[in-house]
Amino acid sequence: MTLPTKLTCLRIVLTFVIMGLLFVPGREAKAAALGLFLFAAATDWLDGELARRWGQTSPLGALLDPVADKVLVLGLFLAFVQLRLLPAWMVLIIALREFLITGVRLFAASRQVILSAAKEGKHKTVSQMVTIFVVLAVMLAKEWAPPPGLSPEMARLLDWTVRGCLWVTLVLTVASGATFFWRHRTVLRDAIR
Repeated sequence: MTLPTKLTCLRIVLTFVIMGLLFVPGREAKAAALGLFLFAAATDWLDGELARRWGQTSPLGALLDPVADKVLVLGLFLAFVQLRLLPAWMVLIIALREFLITGVRLFAASRQVILSAAKEGKHKTVSQMVTIFVVLAVMLAKEWAPPPGLSPEMARLLDWTVRGCLWVTLVLTVASGATFFWRHRTVLRDAIR
């Protein structure tokens, strides 16, 4: 197994560690979750960069990389729902888009048709990562606030920041999904026949 593929697998493992840390009380756990998330997000860029630079691209790596991204994003979004930090319906829409696109890609691949990613999908992924970072940073800020905690105004501002990021992510997720289906409509129609 190549180093880029190992980094991809590490991202999947780190997701479950981060999720576990979110449920551990205390600021140290939240700081560790944020640090590990930043590292995991960096491996998303690093594994692809190393694979291209060292000529170590592989079918396994190409398969695992998007899976690792979805495990990281959806795993943390679901943990945030469990912690009542994000509304479940918004995360459900994001998850449905991810499963639909992945299912269509796998179906097309089974018929030897490759449906490539586009810039809209990359923007969507960046927005998801930024939203996760903001949620983790807000959790940490609330943990680090000296007693009696954040002022009501600051708490509202941080909550609105999280909601704003989530809305941007939701819009980009839906828009990129719609663009994907529209762009590949003829390929999909031919693949179904």
